[in-house]
Amino acid sequence: MSLPRTLVAMMVAALGGEMAHAADASRQAATSPAALAIIVRDDTGRDVRLAAPARRIVTLSPHATELMVAAGAGDRLVGVDQNSDYPPEMKRLAQVGNPLNLDIERVLALKPDLIVAWDYAASGSTAGKLPMALLDSLGIAVFYSRPAVLADIPITLDRFGRLAGTDAVATPRAAQLRQQLQSLTATYAGQTPVRTFYQLSGQPIYTLNNRGIIGDALRLCGADNVFGTLPAAAPMVSVEGVLLANPQVIVVGASKGAGAAGAAGADGNAALAQWKAFAPGLTAAARGHLFVADADRMHRPGPRMIEETRTLCEHIDQARSPK
Repeated sequence: MSLPRTLVAMMVAALGGEMAHAADASRQAATSPAALAIIVRDDTGRDVRLAAPARRIVTLSPHATELMVAAGAGDRLVGVDQNSDYPPEMKRLAQVGNPLNLDIERVLALKPDLIVAWDYAASGSTAGKLPMALLDSLGIAVFYSRPAVLADIPITLDRFGRLAGTDAVATPRAAQLRQQLQSLTATYAGQTPVRTFYQLSGQPIYTLNNRGIIGDALRLCGADNVFGTLPAAAPMVSVEGVLLANPQVIVVGASKGAGAAGAAGADGNAALAQWKAFAPGLTAAARGHLFVADADRMHRPGPRMIEETRTLCEHIDQARSPK
């Protein structure tokens, strides 16, 4: 039995009204504060939530400062830690100390809507935990950053772009960094391993194992880290231990700034001169494979670290060619 035309018309009108109401509700839900919130997971696994893109950012680590600038958010930075000196104009911003000695009052005076801090907890340290917890309790969003491998650098850049609403800058820049890493991987994959000693400091002598981001850079270059299997992240070693390992390449991480001291006060050239004295018994010294890596670039997991890794790989590769 067919329905009367009037009834059909009423049913269609009612259905149309319900659909319009549903569409309205859907639009309202899409534009609600909850739907517009920015949620980004940090390196501790916490979801950091912002109601809107961050406009006043404080960074408490040099790598975070560099990455925020690279992400196009340099104009959003209102304060930095005392060691953030790149780009140079960052030194003109308010300095708030560091997570170990943070000036809480100065941080609060800057009225940040986002703080980016190094994740010390990943290394088992409680350094900076109390001031960060205090800031978090005051309702200030805290994002913990600790890139563990080189591939984490473009990932972090993307995340910072989302937090600051600068994806248009961050996304293509992150893609460039990924391309650089892919190029390095393709170049050095399958190359003959080169026994390498990476020196972090001079007196006492500290090195690093394979688990950190510098260890990842060495691995990408095809280096066989002679102390890579030690349990400590930054083990102390002796001169005798280095001589016994007899690396083909020695790399010293030190600042290349004019007159500046390197990592932990060890001057790079002075450290290399000490190893030269052990030639010809020390292979790296005998063959001249002694290099300085710029600590300001290599020890800060930002875009410049990937560039410095290319230089590191080129140095290591020289040891593959007989002299």
